[in-house]
Amino acid sequence: MKGFDFSGERLSDDQIARLEEMTRRMRGDILQMTFAATCGHPGGSMSSADVYAVLYACAKLDPKNPYAPDRDRVVPSHGHTSPGVYSALAAIGYFDRREVVAHFRQAGSLFEGHVERIVPGCEWTTGNLGQGMSAAAGFAATAKVTGQDFRVWCVMGDGEQQKGQIAEARRFATKFGLTNLTAFVDLNCLQISGETNRVMPQEIESGWASDGWLVEEIDGHDYQEIYRACRLGLTANKPLVVVCRSVMGKGYSKIENDHGYHGKAVTREMLGEALAELGLPDDTDEVLAKRAAFKPAKLPEPPFVKLDGVKTGTPRDYPVGEKADNRGAWGAALMDIADANMEGGSGAPVAVFDCDLASSVRTTTFAKKYPDNFFQCGIQEHHAAACAGAMSTQGVLTFWSDFGVFGTDEAYNQNRLNDINGAQIKIVCTHCGLDVGEDGKTHQCVDYIGVFSNFYGFKIIMPADPNQTDRAVRYISAAEGPFFVGMGRRKIPPVAGPDGEPYFVGDYEFVYGKAEEVRSGDAATVIATGQSVIDACAAADGLAEEGVKISVLGLACVSDPDRDAIVKAAKAGPVVTVEDHNVHTGFGSIVAGVIAESGVAAKFARLGPTDYGGSGTPDDLYADAGIDAASISAKVKEMLG
Repeated sequence: MKGFDFSGERLSDDQIARLEEMTRRMRGDILQMTFAATCGHPGGSMSSADVYAVLYACAKLDPKNPYAPDRDRVVPSHGHTSPGVYSALAAIGYFDRREVVAHFRQAGSLFEGHVERIVPGCEWTTGNLGQGMSAAAGFAATAKVTGQDFRVWCVMGDGEQQKGQIAEARRFATKFGLTNLTAFVDLNCLQISGETNRVMPQEIESGWASDGWLVEEIDGHDYQEIYRACRLGLTANKPLVVVCRSVMGKGYSKIENDHGYHGKAVTREMLGEALAELGLPDDTDEVLAKRAAFKPAKLPEPPFVKLDGVKTGTPRDYPVGEKADNRGAWGAALMDIADANMEGGSGAPVAVFDCDLASSVRTTTFAKKYPDNFFQCGIQEHHAAACAGAMSTQGVLTFWSDFGVFGTDEAYNQNRLNDINGAQIKIVCTHCGLDVGEDGKTHQCVDYIGVFSNFYGFKIIMPADPNQTDRAVRYISAAEGPFFVGMGRRKIPPVAGPDGEPYFVGDYEFVYGKAEEVRSGDAATVIATGQSVIDACAAADGLAEEGVKISVLGLACVSDPDRDAIVKAAKAGPVVTVEDHNVHTGFGSIVAGVIAESGVAAKFARLGPTDYGGSGTPDDLYADAGIDAASISAKVKEMLG
């Protein structure tokens, strides 16, 4: 806002008067928009209003250039306070306040019920409490990686502090010296179910202090104190958290300190009374008329920072005669990509996130060569997923590598928010499926396809062998969008063609969505994904010795399968799918859907684990689950009669 920044030691009397007028209008807007929508969260929005006013007025923001690379990032983590955020942004010129007041929470409107990244001035879609702090840390770490000069301000609720992910994020910020990050806690001492110290007692200040943060406690409705705390964050030698004592519903006496208005709109009579108390005109009838006349328009896409000019390096070839692991191929490709882009600083910055598994997921070499771009998060998967996702939206090629059961199952909600936010994160999970072997069922992730298929934006790739893994990793590095690449643990023989030579080398190019016919025959088709392609080829070779020629399709792009190739196979004869994944929710169901939608009638069978595995060698577990070469061959024979 014109005339505001953090350069002065104190706010002038004129600035305070302007902030008072701004928050008076904001509180009226909060009450009016939640009334018009008949729902929303006025209580916390009003207790946070003064902090929002100072931050949005003074931070380095430009409504005329909302996505300037060097802008400050303001991240409201308690996304239900969107009425406060939207009213503050309107007050400093991001959009007409009448639009948000009239169309808050209206279908087809930009202004959804929780803070949305498609709204100019909003950096991260929040609402699931406890995640905004991780996103803020991701933005702050981005400045370290790219050398940009901006600050990050994260605003949270006090009930939200009960979330364990916040502790993960604050430890991360301390470890990596994110002094460009300042956090605020709106301490109104109330949440949905009542007083926070009754719902779940917590020592907020000591918790932050124990994790290495500088803690400052202030009056959350005193502009001068808020401003002073912000300036303290500019020079502090450690991350700063500002605990703001506040009053829920501040500004309208009838709802102050009443937790019932955490998530409930006032009545029409109360609204008129509140506007009078605030000294504002009551134009509610006009607001309702504008809402009734609303005609939805196409909403904008979230702002993407494209990774133009990513260099993917020269592919590596792994010979048929030597076993190799896909995770090793991933680690080697990662280094090629990092070297191509960062040696000499001519390409995209590359960052890697890890959760205490670098030696297992093969990111140790990257960590040693590029320590400033390697973020060891410890055993904090929730934070790592959200933090890496946020960084990936800022022009950094961001990888997160983990075991399948942690990167997939453990961080489901975080990856869901990454998807909603249009993150460009590249998740590479090793140790997927029964291939994990002796670790047993707790670590055998057999639901990765089912989990990531729930997301609309993520693309799932299951490469067959080290050669295809190498090419797939290079592909996702230069491709837009979030990706999940899954693989097993053990060393395997690279897939060979009918001539005995490696299939995925030479002129082979990884084309997203394209199936590969690695064996040809007319009796039946086995369609496999991931390392099951190797078992399918072994079955095909054995059947060929018995005079039965079958085709094997390797289908790596699970979320966007090669429909033409699948339909062609179904028209030709029986189809069997095989996967190291829960047979009920995986790749076989996707193939079945394609065949059913095509209208083709074909004999069809799915092979995959029907229960959790035990502890044993992968070969034994595959045989028990009926997905080894012998089981595939037996199923084909059964279908052929």
